[in-house]
Amino acid sequence: MNSTSSLPRQPGKVAIVDIGSSTVRLVVYDAPLRLPIPMFNEKAQCELARGMASTGKLNPDGVVLALSSLSRFINLSAAMSVEHLELVATAAVRDATDGPDFVAEVKRRFGRDIQVLSGEEEARMAAMGLLSGVPLADGLVGDLGGGSLDLVSLDHGNFGEQGTLPLGHLRLAEAASSGSLKDIIEQAIDSLPWIGKAKGRTLYAIGGSCRALARILIDQMGHPLHVVDNFTIRRADALRLTRMIAGLSHDSLEGITGVPKRRLETLPYAAMVLEALLKTAKPEELVFSGFGMREGKLLDTLPKELRHQDPLISASIGFAERTGRFAIRGEEILEWMSPLFSDESASEKRLRLAACLLSDIGWNEHPDYRAEHAFHRVLRIPFAGLTHQQRVLIADAIYVRYNGEADSKLVAPVRGLLDAGQLAWVRVVGFGLRLAHTISGSAPDVLSKTRLKLGSNKLILELPDDLPNELFVSETVERRLKTLARCLDLKGKFA
Repeated sequence: MNSTSSLPRQPGKVAIVDIGSSTVRLVVYDAPLRLPIPMFNEKAQCELARGMASTGKLNPDGVVLALSSLSRFINLSAAMSVEHLELVATAAVRDATDGPDFVAEVKRRFGRDIQVLSGEEEARMAAMGLLSGVPLADGLVGDLGGGSLDLVSLDHGNFGEQGTLPLGHLRLAEAASSGSLKDIIEQAIDSLPWIGKAKGRTLYAIGGSCRALARILIDQMGHPLHVVDNFTIRRADALRLTRMIAGLSHDSLEGITGVPKRRLETLPYAAMVLEALLKTAKPEELVFSGFGMREGKLLDTLPKELRHQDPLISASIGFAERTGRFAIRGEEILEWMSPLFSDESASEKRLRLAACLLSDIGWNEHPDYRAEHAFHRVLRIPFAGLTHQQRVLIADAIYVRYNGEADSKLVAPVRGLLDAGQLAWVRVVGFGLRLAHTISGSAPDVLSKTRLKLGSNKLILELPDDLPNELFVSETVERRLKTLARCLDLKGKFA
């Protein structure tokens, strides 16, 4: 494994070890020549920051566990043939008086350097992780860890003021007996007056505690899609629910499922910080991000030509290359379908391209379960750059493409996130994909020899003059052309 400052330009695996205040986590990314997605993720609950408020030093038991975890993670990365490994430490190692000793011990044992991020660097990396999926994010980013709250203001994707506050959930848990936590939190937040610039905009919440809070809020609200990334909630609802969680008793906390016990112990303090941020910043909405410092670090070390690629499209292309049968190109299907979408926006075309790229995702599933499995796979795929509505649009289109039942209880709950126009889009895209793959057999350069054309009350499939019609026409093709035409209130015809 190399340890240079930039990632390899050839396909390979990249790993980042995040040595945080609460956990030490290894994430391994499959890094082809497009933005990668995680292929392995493991954490150890070391709690290096526990006790620091009184001792100023790293938790001794946590240090032992962290070193043991680093031994596993470094050796496991080698076994996985990881080509590039980064060790990054945040608030606990940065602020502890024995932090340099820990860094030196890691170097002595493993021959590895740790990059200890400053507060500003940590905040910037967290914001970059958010921007990897929301490139025009506008408002305030809050990355809440065990040792600190890192804040960055964003103006449509551009960095503004940055600051770090000692409001990590582990630190607050230890300060609970020393005074009013509410006053401590409010005074710290008030020390950064520029936070108020987020009024009427968006507060983006990042970090493990925020993700845990998001999962609870999703359950409390009965939200139909259990995906943290881009889960959005109005400020009034967020205030009500964070206030409720901050006031939960120990017994009530133990009744919450799906959150590690140690995380539950400090969850009320994380809720208090988020509530205070919402009160001071007064954003219009709260958006939770599944991406943060690790993704920001990864993005920062990517070759420049990869950093500005659309994360959804680049990841969809990579996914299609790994899972497709005969490599029909998504762009070929996109252009073939374009006559049906003459008035679409750039955003709609982007989603349609993603659906085209992912449209052969279920070919190797059992036919009886193909639609169901493809739907779930696309709905929950760990791609950046998708709102919950957009996830449903693409997944439902793939479900229709695989002949999923129209009245299925499987898709009904999430379809409630879509309006009538979006549901119509799903049907046209889904039926169009089904017809495209039927005509071509999912082989490249067949579909483009035909052309869709809208005529008077007709949807016409034009066939080439220099090739036999039998190559393109069958009873199944005719039936699926009629189905697509019918959802457009047209009649299907060959020409």
